[in-house]
Amino acid sequence: MSDALFHDPHIALNRIYTKRGDAGETSLVGGQRRPKDDLRIDCYGTVDELNSFVGIARTTAEELSSRFPPMDDFAAILKRIQHELFNLGSILATLPADVHPKQPRVSAADVAQLEKDLDCANEELPPLRSFVLPGGSRLDAELHVCRTVCRRAERILVSLARHEEAPAEAVMYLNRLSDALFVWSRWVNKVTGAEETLWSPNAAAGAWTENEK
Repeated sequence: MSDALFHDPHIALNRIYTKRGDAGETSLVGGQRRPKDDLRIDCYGTVDELNSFVGIARTTAEELSSRFPPMDDFAAILKRIQHELFNLGSILATLPADVHPKQPRVSAADVAQLEKDLDCANEELPPLRSFVLPGGSRLDAELHVCRTVCRRAERILVSLARHEEAPAEAVMYLNRLSDALFVWSRWVNKVTGAEETLWSPNAAAGAWTENEK
């Protein structure tokens, strides 16, 4: 008997379209049909969207690793997070009564590892004196996109938890991941030598107009 924490997937994707969703519904893991704009569907769909953006950021980090060796380890962290996000999607796509003991899910250990990775990167950074704008570098901007999509997924999950049972670890994970993505967006600029773009309220067009009066 396998001593793996989670069971491996048992799927065979021979046909990509089934036409069963043409009426605007889809199936949960337990077979229940839900409208595609259902909160639970919206939640794990947004987690899936986040996973795609993390994949873009991972690809960029891998491309930078030949010039900036720390990016190799960072790309590995992002790949691990992609697996964790898929685990999160699995548990969100399953009603609590249908959850198998070995079904993939995010755990307290995943949250703890995120905190460890976040703290490690943050220790290398100078204190912030202003908010930062996305775009100091391409990877910085990609990580900010990940962060904002992560926050959206977290908001939807909080709404879901108000109406249905949802894993507490899932909210914790998304909350911590968004913090980590912010720290990493600063860290990649430091590693690559890119300059952070600090928020300057008086750089707005309205500030120039007021000064001309």
